[in-house]
Amino acid sequence: MAGPLSHIKVLDLSRVLAAPWAGQNLADLGAEVIKVERPGAGDDSRAFGPPWLKDAAGADTRESAYFAAANRGKKSMTVNLSDPEGQALVRQLATQVDVLLENYKFGDLDRYGLGYDDLRKINPRLIYCSVTGFGHTGPYRERPGYDFMVQGMGGLMSVTGERDDLPGGGPQRVGVPIVDLMTGMYASIAVCAAIAHRAETGVGQHLDLALLDTQVAFLANQSMNYLATGEAPGRLGNAHPNIVPYQTFRTKDGDIILACGNDNLFKKFCEAAGCQALAQDPRFVTNGKRVENRVEITRLLNDIFAQRTTRDWVDALEVAGVPNGPINNLAQVFEEPQVVARGVKIELDHPTAGKLPLVASPMRFSATPIEYHLPPPTLGQHTEEVLRDALHLDAAAIADLRSRKIV
Repeated sequence: MAGPLSHIKVLDLSRVLAAPWAGQNLADLGAEVIKVERPGAGDDSRAFGPPWLKDAAGADTRESAYFAAANRGKKSMTVNLSDPEGQALVRQLATQVDVLLENYKFGDLDRYGLGYDDLRKINPRLIYCSVTGFGHTGPYRERPGYDFMVQGMGGLMSVTGERDDLPGGGPQRVGVPIVDLMTGMYASIAVCAAIAHRAETGVGQHLDLALLDTQVAFLANQSMNYLATGEAPGRLGNAHPNIVPYQTFRTKDGDIILACGNDNLFKKFCEAAGCQALAQDPRFVTNGKRVENRVEITRLLNDIFAQRTTRDWVDALEVAGVPNGPINNLAQVFEEPQVVARGVKIELDHPTAGKLPLVASPMRFSATPIEYHLPPPTLGQHTEEVLRDALHLDAAAIADLRSRKIV
């Protein structure tokens, strides 16, 4: 069955992670996505290894796991955008697609005649999505932007990490490039919204997505905590700024997460843990009181959790209906019965890596389920196909372009 975006064609001029993540989302949703890469080198992330994908014999290929994470479902063609003939090929493709994704520095594609103002003249229906560090307006618009630096500039690292006065204290980045990923997700939503708008008006538009905007936006409750009080929140390690207990605790043999999101859950926890008196203690009877007395309740719960193993706690709290969970490594994640049952791990046939394990999209549709057909492409794997089928070039013309390193 065709995916919900099977009627959409996408030209993906992006590389590394933020915009490619959006392109992969659109491909998962059924869109045809043509990824344009540099001849000989391709997307920068192709070189982000090790680790590399393994072939059937277990040997390294030259395909990076990083690239594979963000480029499932796409076709790869190579085009030299610094050459006027290469630019002309992309302009031709731009007349045939619905969406263009790009994450060049501000103004770079304008120099090639591939900016939004250039392409909307030849395709007024085009939805042109730009992803940059700081957006297309403002004093920083010409600066390059990277996930790590924006995690710092945008405030995320000020609320991530252990408190400065504790061992290991200090700012920490999130363990995945969360700003890139979230910007890609916002870009995906924006593209789908623009597609819906175009269905009503027949007109495309320019979408201007910025890493810094995204970072500030998804601070969510932390941003509102500041705006409501004028006080900048600090780092609390694994504790929650507004809910207690909602944190990790050390058990007899490991760690566990306890998430008591309301007073009733705290009472249930106390009953399961055999510490009912805590639920009646005036210092801890409401969440507000527990937040005020965070240090003392944490000290008491640390002593309680240390008496039993993680598995004992998980089993007891599950029976009591108290949200909790172990802290898994990735091997344990993919062994979780729920992860297995939901089919989170998939396999696709890859040209050099054979059966390639990948992570499925978390989007589930009852009427238009996601189907996976294309693995992450090898560099230029579909160049000839696109030139032949989309631009109607014959074998001689394609060979000529190759000989002159245009593609």
